[in-house]
Amino acid sequence: MATVSPPCNYTLQLPRDPRSPGIGRATVRTVLAARGLGEAIPAAELVASELLTNAHQHTNGPYALRIVQLGELGRLRVAVWDTDPRVPPGFRADGDPVSVPPVDGERGRGLHLVRACADALGVSVLRELGASKGGKLLWAECQWSGLG
Repeated sequence: MATVSPPCNYTLQLPRDPRSPGIGRATVRTVLAARGLGEAIPAAELVASELLTNAHQHTNGPYALRIVQLGELGRLRVAVWDTDPRVPPGFRADGDPVSVPPVDGERGRGLHLVRACADALGVSVLRELGASKGGKLLWAECQWSGLG
């Protein structure tokens, strides 16, 4: 009798610590490899790295990484929650999705890279209700061939 694994759905809570983005990257590699989704690792790891690094650099609280294999074959969502409700320019509706950072600039490439390797991205601003901590959830979806 063949068994079918349920779609991957994984969440990792991270403290505000400079090592947390690296732990998140390692988690993406480990979780996806364990699920046989090796083909999705490069794009998912890049997205997670950029979103986690931004959460660490631009917010003051903890953050969380979420990996969700969507029902469609070959689609994965990588999301990062943080405590700050401010939406970065690259995720705002009025943000310029194709602006290229200055060649000599030291910053500003992260969300450009996320946009380049993601098929879809979005943001949800969360209000503090009951047990919710508010903040925002930035997410990006990546497509790969599907059979890791």
